[in-house]
Amino acid sequence: MQTITTAALVGRESDLEALRGAYAEAVASRFRVVIVGGEAGIGKTRLIAEFLRDVPASTVVLRGQSVDLGIDATPYAPMVAVLRALRERLGADAFAASAGPGFPALAVMVPELLVAGVDTSTPLPPSAESPAGLGAVTAERLYGAVASLLEGASADHPLVVVIEDLHWADQATLSLLGFVIRVLDEAALLFVLTFRSDELARGSALRRWMPEVDRNPRVDRVELQRLSRKQVRQLATSIRGAVPDNRELAVIVERTDGVPFFVEELLGCETSFSVDGLPETLRGILLARYDTLTAPAQKLMRLLAAGGMRIEHELLQAVIDDSADAIDSAAREGVMASILVVDETAYAFRHALVREAIHDQLLPGERVRFHTRFAEALGTPAGGWCVDSSVVSYHWMIAHNSRNAFVSAIAAMAEARRSFAFLGAARMGERALELWDQVEDPAELAGRSRVEVLADTAHALRNAGESDRAVALIDDAIALAGVPGVWLATAARRARPDEPPSSPALLARLLRDKASYLANLGQVGSVGLLRQALDVLEGGPRSVLRATVLGELAARLMLDALFDEAVETADAAYEEAEQVESTARMSVALNIRGFSRFAHGQIEAGFADLSRSEILSHGNDSARLRHAVNLSDALSLLGRFGDAIATAERGAEFARARGVERTSGVILMLNVASSLFALGEPQRAGELLDHALELDPPIGFRAPMQRLKLHSTLWSGDIPEAERLLRGWRTGLRQQLRIDVAQRLGLAVVAGEIALAQGAVERAWSEVAVLLQPGHRVFAAYDLPLAWVAARVVAAARSTGLQLALPAPDDGVPPPPVGTPAPADSSIALEEALRATLSASLDWPTAAPYAALVEAEFGGARGTGTDAGLWMLATAACEAPTAPVHLRAYAALRAAEAFALAGDRASARHWAQTAREFAEPIGAGLVTARVVELERRVGPMAVGSRPVPPTGVRSSAAPELTLEVPLTERERQVLDLLAHGLSNRQIADRLFISVKTASVHVSNILRKTGSASRTEAAYVARSLGS
Repeated sequence: MQTITTAALVGRESDLEALRGAYAEAVASRFRVVIVGGEAGIGKTRLIAEFLRDVPASTVVLRGQSVDLGIDATPYAPMVAVLRALRERLGADAFAASAGPGFPALAVMVPELLVAGVDTSTPLPPSAESPAGLGAVTAERLYGAVASLLEGASADHPLVVVIEDLHWADQATLSLLGFVIRVLDEAALLFVLTFRSDELARGSALRRWMPEVDRNPRVDRVELQRLSRKQVRQLATSIRGAVPDNRELAVIVERTDGVPFFVEELLGCETSFSVDGLPETLRGILLARYDTLTAPAQKLMRLLAAGGMRIEHELLQAVIDDSADAIDSAAREGVMASILVVDETAYAFRHALVREAIHDQLLPGERVRFHTRFAEALGTPAGGWCVDSSVVSYHWMIAHNSRNAFVSAIAAMAEARRSFAFLGAARMGERALELWDQVEDPAELAGRSRVEVLADTAHALRNAGESDRAVALIDDAIALAGVPGVWLATAARRARPDEPPSSPALLARLLRDKASYLANLGQVGSVGLLRQALDVLEGGPRSVLRATVLGELAARLMLDALFDEAVETADAAYEEAEQVESTARMSVALNIRGFSRFAHGQIEAGFADLSRSEILSHGNDSARLRHAVNLSDALSLLGRFGDAIATAERGAEFARARGVERTSGVILMLNVASSLFALGEPQRAGELLDHALELDPPIGFRAPMQRLKLHSTLWSGDIPEAERLLRGWRTGLRQQLRIDVAQRLGLAVVAGEIALAQGAVERAWSEVAVLLQPGHRVFAAYDLPLAWVAARVVAAARSTGLQLALPAPDDGVPPPPVGTPAPADSSIALEEALRATLSASLDWPTAAPYAALVEAEFGGARGTGTDAGLWMLATAACEAPTAPVHLRAYAALRAAEAFALAGDRASARHWAQTAREFAEPIGAGLVTARVVELERRVGPMAVGSRPVPPTGVRSSAAPELTLEVPLTERERQVLDLLAHGLSNRQIADRLFISVKTASVHVSNILRKTGSASRTEAAYVARSLGS
């Protein structure tokens, strides 16, 4: 048997150059990822070895490898090896400094990092209050800490992280890698990841993961191909030192199919080359070296194969009865035969294929004995082996020991939850449930009932993103617990007689959990389940659980725009939390109540609640970040964009200090970006938004980000791209529509605008008609922009003669198709309905610009937006600081188009130029493109020319307006406030008068100025110099 020497690297020149190119990019602080794929034996490890040989010594090379343990794969195993190697290379102090504020979270993965004061306790179950305090470790802090560590460490030395056999990695490892790949950018870091392309089974974790990372521009794929006949000849020559003749080459090619490892193994079978003596099958090739060993060496190889790819010498001694000399002799045979490789402390198989083939040689008795030995050794605390309980469970399962496999699965489930490896926790929970009826006293062994294990497993599935399966399991738990009156998706089941009755608290938690899972899926039913959970707790002692359920119910009601009920429920949540002294739940209750009051128009009361919520949130990271999100959102909805940015940035800084800026802080990026767009800073906003989307946030956060991306893409003028994005995202966006009114209305706005930009009026109406749906609940901040877009659609339909219909009641009867003949005056009814809807929101502080836009859209003889004067007034209204700046550009454009339609070319040119001046600095290409088209027809504005004001409307250059009946001093004060878009109630509050008195003043102003509306009166105020 020939010992393999290093053969030449054949046929991999371009692949090697790809790795070297990526390394050069990484050294220049441009983070790169190369994923090397190919079938087993194709040469992935060999390629990487050749690449690393030329990497300078100043570069830190870190290696990790996944092991084939199926569902028992240890969470984060390859990354744990990387972190330990990095700590050894950097030293403890530099390692901690590189990780930044998230350093304590790393102890979840590397227990030896534990220091005093670091809280890495098992996260509480979904039914309990979330961990609080500055030291609490969360998944987002863990992931952020790993990213920060790699980024910080690469600042001093370039890093190359090699992780092999990713096809065997657990979901937690893939999630962590995916996160790091998404968030890092400017880092002297290269990831080299390998996987077997022939192991990408349908539904595998890696197969689901690959498309996500493939979309990242920092990721390159290298797919290794089989060698050609010519390349096989080159490799064979380098191994044997002689060129094979044509007959020999034909045999080699036929039996190896050009796979380099098989070529090496085949040519290593005999010291003197003999075609007739070569193995006929692949298994024969893989076992050829094994077959040459003595019986004791073969037995050692089989024992090592049962232990895995790499076995520490001390562990081997613990599982074998042979003498040290016998072990050394047998191991040396394996090394000399090129089956094993050794380092300072361990034995490893040279290739996973060889290990798999040898493991398959185990007899049934050997399989049980060998795996039992490993399970006993690894499961003994005195052994000191740093191994996850899932590995122990793996060995017990193969050894057919159900009791011990069950116990270790329960332990592995807790360990996985502690490290946020939720899918691993779910797999262990499912194993425990499968073994439940095969062991005696399972509840005693598990330390919990079957209901609780079902609930914990469902929770892990939900956190792993598998809410559908979570619902199925929680239904099983509810049925087993005997919760009365609960509809189950699976079937009607009865509680098992051997299960003890569940406590009211547990029943309530199950119902609360299902409510949460349904919400994650965008399914209705959460409100009813939460109410039932409260019924179950009725009459019991006050508790954090009841405060939590009440708070979650209030939040669901708020999202459904049931603000009165949300306020009432949040009141009860606050009272309950106060009684049990939970400041975190008190903060959350005030947060929800405050935003609900705010959204319902009780702005001052809402801000008072939000202010108190902030005070109570100190000491609880989650509550504090939640406050920053809602407060910045509220300020943005009021048009206080600068304040919103400042608030969100303070929240983001807090998230950064806690190591969660790339996770919890992502929604704050959205709030900053949204206000930046409104202020006309598209470049900075776009960078923030794109970065936030790269982080792949959960759907509740992702949906508003995608809407903002659609909005910005459309108004930049890229209509086809906006439509493409909408098609790709619509399914995910719809997931939130049934349970979140703001999402529903927000999507209607942007989808309607995209359809209008394409000239698809019928489709646009199908998008925006939700505003007039019977049962629509007022949400002024979102109703106002939707009313404007809906008015645009109705006006567009009028101009083309298209008849639209009011939405039918949601009574189960399908509505008629869009475009179905409607009464000839349907547009009048639609306009009246829109005006009625708009009137319910006129007290909102940002109402004036949208009211002026709606007025202008319906202006002109035919109600199609042809009244230039109304568009001038709308432009003036949209100059309010509370209006997004793209609105004034749009209004000025429409004024220009109206003037052009009326034949007033001079005014059309002037307003086209005004629209251009508004649009170009803010990147509003949608407006600019129409300006260019208009100027083709009317010509550009001549230098020094002035527009001619339309009849009855003053231009900004006209003399100041004088009135026949002058306004009183009080009326001038009211007019001034009118010009700033204040409602009658707001004017009354500002001037300390009654609402009725304010209404009288407004009526007098309209009469004296000859104004037909509050918007026109606002224009008069400008002319009066008010």
